[in-house]
Amino acid sequence: MTATSNAVAANTAAPALKLTPTPGQTIGPFYGYALPFAKDNELVSQARPGSIRLHGVVTDGNGTVIPDALLEIWQADEAGNVVSKDGSLVRDGYTFTGWGRTAVDNVGHYTFTTLNPGATEEGKAPFIMLTVFARGLLNRLFTRIYLPEDTAALAADPLLASLPEDRRRTLIATREEDGGLRFDVSLQGENETVFLAYPRES
Repeated sequence: MTATSNAVAANTAAPALKLTPTPGQTIGPFYGYALPFAKDNELVSQARPGSIRLHGVVTDGNGTVIPDALLEIWQADEAGNVVSKDGSLVRDGYTFTGWGRTAVDNVGHYTFTTLNPGATEEGKAPFIMLTVFARGLLNRLFTRIYLPEDTAALAADPLLASLPEDRRRTLIATREEDGGLRFDVSLQGENETVFLAYPRES
């Protein structure tokens, strides 16, 4: 047997190396860096006449609060105008841009200071668009927050009319005594919020 064949034989007989798996890697969320900015949840000043508080909690399918979700809202102004103004990331205290962003706190609670949106067309139900980013979501979720007062407009809304009564309720906010709105978001489970899908452009 030659030296080369001895080496091959020795390598063949050697015990296999035991490899230890490396720890799994997370994809986030990493919302604490870069995304938050000063007064991001204040679409208007609390001192502005007509300002309201929009708030609620975000929970998972077990009803457990999610402490690291990020929410964005888009809405019309009080007259129903869809605002198109620069400056969303720089709050000047005067310009209403119709857009805001906020992270939930450690008990899953979020708060925006904003205005009651008006109807964009006569007879239409006013609503606020809400986008949810959270752990386990590779794609953000979209939903709507409808104001509760105009029951006729709510009954005629095409989206709401397409849903069973119990599902419809998950899209309608509760008006509080101080004039604010309460809207809780459930990502899964028995009371899962209705989420929307938009067709992608081909």
